[in-house]
This record gives sequence, structure tokens and C-alpha cells, in this order.
Amino acid sequence: MTKQEKNEVIEFLKEKFNQYSNFYITDTESLTVAQVSQLRRACFNKQVEMRVAKNTLIKKALESIDADKYAGVYDSLHRVTALLFSDNPKEPAVILSSFRTDSKSEKPELKAAFINGDVFVGDNQLKALTKIKTKNELIGEVIGLLQSPIQRVIGALQNRPEAAAPVEG
Repeated sequence: MTKQEKNEVIEFLKEKFNQYSNFYITDTESLTVAQVSQLRRACFNKQVEMRVAKNTLIKKALESIDADKYAGVYDSLHRVTALLFSDNPKEPAVILSSFRTDSKSEKPELKAAFINGDVFVGDNQLKALTKIKTKNELIGEVIGLLQSPIQRVIGALQNRPEAAAPVEG
């Protein structure tokens, strides 16, 4: 790979890191070509962008953006690395988890995840990442909590007994 090609890859990766606030670093080394194609298809269907790049180029791209911000992911850049970019912080974890279930394997392995500024390192974080609530889910919960007292008041008003029958006297 020439220096010009390396610079193009670094620039491309910088654009992706700036575009997405969430990315996952996975180890796809032990996957077959068919499995990698299957994983790419699953990512494409869920609007998750999958890219394979050399670790040194990934590190250079991250360092040129903000070396301190991404410092937690540098130790994860070894062996074969595939990056999963997504607007939804939960989707790549769900894809990896379901891919493992379908293939009855522990691969691909999660090396690290960068979610809205937080770094999750290690494959043991995958299960927790599948339970992250998306922005829309959190907004829905807050709206539900705000509506709850109002709905109780309206319900109480609608269920109140009507005025007692007039007493003759």
C-alpha cells in the first residue's frame, strides 16, 4: 500500500469517526469468507456500516481527530479489525449477538465499543451493550412518565360517580 493510499484510508476513516458518535471494534480473524459476507449483509440490513482497516491506520485516524478522547480504544487495535459504525448505539451489539446465536459461535469477538464518548472494552461488555436504550426509547419513557399523572387525573374524573339521585322531600 502506497503512502498516498494510506492517507486516503486515514481521511476516509476520519470522516466516518466524525460522522458517527458510535462505533464498535470487532475481531473477525477466525470467521470464514462466507461468515464475513453474512455479517456484512446483516449490518447492511440494519443501516450499520462495516469497514475493515489496518490497525495502524485506524489509530492514526483517531489520533488526528482527538488523541485523548479515543485513548481508551487504542489497546483494542490488534489482530484483524472490523469497525461497525452506527447512529444507533445498540444496533451493532444486537447484530453481533444475534450473529453469534445463529452461528452457534463466540465470534466475532467484541474488542471495544465507543458509545457517545464512553469506551466499553472487552467481549464481556456485549450483553450490556445490547440493553442500552436508544435516544428514542428514552424519550418515549420520559413522555410516558410525564403523561402518567395526567392520565390518572383524567381517569379519576371520568370514573367519578355521577351526582346522587335527587332526594324527594
